[in-house]
Amino acid sequence: MHISKRLLLGIGAATFIMESVVIQPAHAADKVSLFKVITTRDEIVIGISEGDLAQIEGQNAGGIAKMLVAKGSMSAWQYAVRKSSSGDLEQAPLHKIGLIASDSLRVEPYATPLKVLPIDETKR
Repeated sequence: MHISKRLLLGIGAATFIMESVVIQPAHAADKVSLFKVITTRDEIVIGISEGDLAQIEGQNAGGIAKMLVAKGSMSAWQYAVRKSSSGDLEQAPLHKIGLIASDSLRVEPYATPLKVLPIDETKR
């Protein structure tokens, strides 16, 4: 009986450790805010991680536009709609792009009913 209690306690501790290791990466991923950038040629949707957005004055579309004008250019992830492995539509990072202030006319928030995937840290 004494051995089975230790075994049960050991399994419980191992389960707790495994759950915390598995859950940790999900919390580590930054939430992504989407913005539509309207240019002279087209419209694109960009995603900015919560951490990067926190460094922008105002943390909104106006702050992004202001930073773009002040710096002249900026990098961001272009987002596009794709099908997930389950067949659901989702917004996913496509590739990293550069924006030039003289080519961008307007930046506005972009709302989507689709799931927005985080930016993969390994692709930065």
